[in-house]
Amino acid sequence: MGRPTFPEESASTPSEPHPEKYQGDLNPEPMAGLNEGVLGEHPEKGDNVRTAYDVKELHRRLQDFQDDDLKQIPVLPDESRLEQGATYIDLGEDDPQEFTARGDMLAGKHNCYVPKSEVDYQLWNRLIGVDNPERTGEADDS
Repeated sequence: MGRPTFPEESASTPSEPHPEKYQGDLNPEPMAGLNEGVLGEHPEKGDNVRTAYDVKELHRRLQDFQDDDLKQIPVLPDESRLEQGATYIDLGEDDPQEFTARGDMLAGKHNCYVPKSEVDYQLWNRLIGVDNPERTGEADDS
């Protein structure tokens, strides 16, 4: 005697792990969080990027940064999906810390997520609190 066969099994294939009639319920966003090519929108790239310069709260909080620096810090808009495995910092928090995103994470109204991949490394070091002048680009050249 072999294993019993169920009618739903014949409706699925290896590329379709769930029977078609259940896919919407069992896997409503099958590509969510995947980092394979350019699958979704990347609001942190392009011409209409919101930056720390544009967010009044961040402009006040980051008083030690020049306006030109603030314009180089992209801030994800609300409802933007974070890329799984990518590094971010939430400048909306009182004590911002680097973190690695999960594929199910979205930017909320009170988040000011900045993707590390879009920020110059010396500027990123300043954002995360590094105070070594050689790592922040503020060292004397002499």
